[in-house]
Amino acid sequence: MKRKEYEKKLRKLQTELCRLQDWVVNKGLRAIIVFEGRDAAGKAETLKAILERASPRVFRLVALPAPSDREKSQLYIQRYIQHFPAAGEVVLFDRSWYNRAGVEYVMEFCTKDQYRSFVDLCPKFESHIVNSGIILIKFWLEVGQEEQHRRFEARIEDPLRQWKLSPMDLESYARWYAYSRARDMMLDATATDEAPWHIVRADDKERHASTASLICSP
Repeated sequence: MKRKEYEKKLRKLQTELCRLQDWVVNKGLRAIIVFEGRDAAGKAETLKAILERASPRVFRLVALPAPSDREKSQLYIQRYIQHFPAAGEVVLFDRSWYNRAGVEYVMEFCTKDQYRSFVDLCPKFESHIVNSGIILIKFWLEVGQEEQHRRFEARIEDPLRQWKLSPMDLESYARWYAYSRARDMMLDATATDEAPWHIVRADDKERHASTASLICSP
């Protein structure tokens, strides 16, 4: 998608998002939007496009760091629940409880029993979220191996973007097929009628950012 076309389409969608946030506030709605995907798939750019014109009093971004020792001793989901929305709020999770089915599983940061427990309980947990009246939308941003490699190289070469590249990113690239298998197992185990996954091809950043903005309308 050309830049001019992207900006024109994005402005139109951001206008709809502003109308959406008025509706969320007036109706007292609660919404959670989960963003998962490959490293370098463009989650940051997508979230920027969504939040650029939205009110921070309505749309709230949650991007949690690695858990502390105290948090590791809590229920796994506990650190996420405290960020759930109140009436008139939309919470955007830049990665979420699905870390357990992705990076933690592939990098062996959790045990196999912890992983099995997660994929068994996750659909039940999300069913409870939806049944409590919260709107739950889940995105998976997918990028091809060649395009991911190109983006990693661009980050290495650009000092203004090197902060985006972590040792974990490089390790994820080395374990491409392990992450692919983990993704497939996760999607298969946690896609339900109440909380389906929306798959977005992210090789074209401008196109997928505008697509995500469109689907974000509850």
